[in-house]
Amino acid sequence: MNRAEIFPEEILPNSAALLQQGRDAAKNHAVGTNPFLQQHAVSCEAEFKRKCIADNRLMSHAQVGYRDLDKSCRAYGEIYEACAAKDVPLHRYGLCLDFSMGYPPDQRQDRPQGTGLILSGVEDFVRLTLNAPVAPHFGDFVLGMPAAFENTKAALASGSTAIGNLGQYFTFRLPHWDDDISITAATLKALGLIAGQNEEILVHSNLDDGFAALFCDLSCCLGAVLLEKYIVEELIGAQVSHCYGHHFSEPTRRMAFQLALTGVSTAPGTMIYGNTTRYRGTEQQNYADLESYLNVDIFGQKISPSGHAINPVPVSENVRIPDIKEIIAAQLFAGELLSREPCAETCVGLDMDLADQLADNLLFGAIGFQHNVLNGLVAAGINIRSPFEMMLALRRIGGKKLEELFGPGSQDDEAPRGRLPVVASTIIDEISELAEDFLKKINSEDKQKIQNSGLKVITATTDVHEHGKFLLDMALNELGVAVVDGGVSTDADDLASLAYREGADAIAISTYNGVALSFAQALKTELDKYAIAPPVIFGGRINQIPETSNTSLPVDVADDIRSTGAFVCKNLEGMVPILVALSREI
Repeated sequence: MNRAEIFPEEILPNSAALLQQGRDAAKNHAVGTNPFLQQHAVSCEAEFKRKCIADNRLMSHAQVGYRDLDKSCRAYGEIYEACAAKDVPLHRYGLCLDFSMGYPPDQRQDRPQGTGLILSGVEDFVRLTLNAPVAPHFGDFVLGMPAAFENTKAALASGSTAIGNLGQYFTFRLPHWDDDISITAATLKALGLIAGQNEEILVHSNLDDGFAALFCDLSCCLGAVLLEKYIVEELIGAQVSHCYGHHFSEPTRRMAFQLALTGVSTAPGTMIYGNTTRYRGTEQQNYADLESYLNVDIFGQKISPSGHAINPVPVSENVRIPDIKEIIAAQLFAGELLSREPCAETCVGLDMDLADQLADNLLFGAIGFQHNVLNGLVAAGINIRSPFEMMLALRRIGGKKLEELFGPGSQDDEAPRGRLPVVASTIIDEISELAEDFLKKINSEDKQKIQNSGLKVITATTDVHEHGKFLLDMALNELGVAVVDGGVSTDADDLASLAYREGADAIAISTYNGVALSFAQALKTELDKYAIAPPVIFGGRINQIPETSNTSLPVDVADDIRSTGAFVCKNLEGMVPILVALSREI
């Protein structure tokens, strides 16, 4: 690894100049007010969080944001009012902006759109947050995006003092946007704007949207916290606040990470996200998982308060975007659990002695990872005192390579990334179990046909959610299928070109963010240009918001995708007949 490989550019933008532009803009773009700040007589959410810690109170968090602004405003008020009527506290909203909000404002109209909230300007940001005394958290598609500077100005004007998502900078890619220099510059200017405020602004980073989703070792995840703290707090002079939780399924490791994160953080946490990867059953079954992780999170905040809000995710999350009543139901459920004051005994599967030990191991490994990364970057010729170079180098190297090169675990060729994890990530365990279950369900005759066929399959995702692809890769590799990496957040033209060059027998696509149909249509057009027609298989959340929708909720588009000639599989098992048929043809 050397500088020329990471930075082929002769000249990079100047960090100090970009940060100063942001600080200068702070003179004209300050924090506005909103009902939350007024009702609680605080200047920022961090101040309120510290009061909660001192008073041994827990904050509660909900996700809100439908494509339609009017519905989002209605949800903003109705959810709070319904909870208040039952004496259930609700303190903050994560506002689900659409990924298209990441594009510069003058380019959004002609760009792809997902299923989230689209705000046209500062007035819309402000209007939304006036509907209830709840802290607005603009967590996604602000920082780390081409429009980071403009969106941060708007978020500040609405009185938001928790702005993210820095984790997305390192891993997210908007469709048809490859200019990471402009993204880094915009993010640094936004961070300068935040650092220049009189009030304390929490630079929110969801670890599960960043490198944590890619690491096999949880100590590397905590090491990423230390690296982000180094960049944001030491080099820039702002405050970074971390969220985790999507992928932390096993109770003891979930608690261990909470303890370790609290130990290294100087700012209050934003929220602990719901463990959504466990939602695989019916809504009734998902309530068991909701109770399981909430008990751990509530108890964790009681014994080691960090200001993180708990986040009861609606149990319908795994099949659709939850509607207003479903969000309210999850909040009332969490209120009931809070009233029962969970303890160690009510946290099923929690071993506190082991959690304390693992927390120590996490800290030891995290310090080692940070040390290794910084030394490795210096050896490669990277200026680690430059926020621009630090951020862009980490982004371009990527989480997988960083763990491979600098992970604290001892080397082992048989282990993931070639290292034994100090504390294994629970999501890797889950994906391995799912792959094993899948393989057990295939009859021996079909398995033999596939293994002997020499099939070559490209796997890719339409968006940044990589775990479906990870599962595909693992399962196909176990079946003896040659897997070609089609990338994450890939573009249809790039995928078609790769299929042509590789002579792929099939393309398997994992999708999540409401772009399934448009992507299927675009891919068919691109494949036709090469006069090739490999079977295209879609799995994941097969939905999209119709252009004529008046509900702002996505609908199932499986039949529409099938009309393009593609296959739609609800699970891995649905892919087997397609692979068997291809095996017969080869």
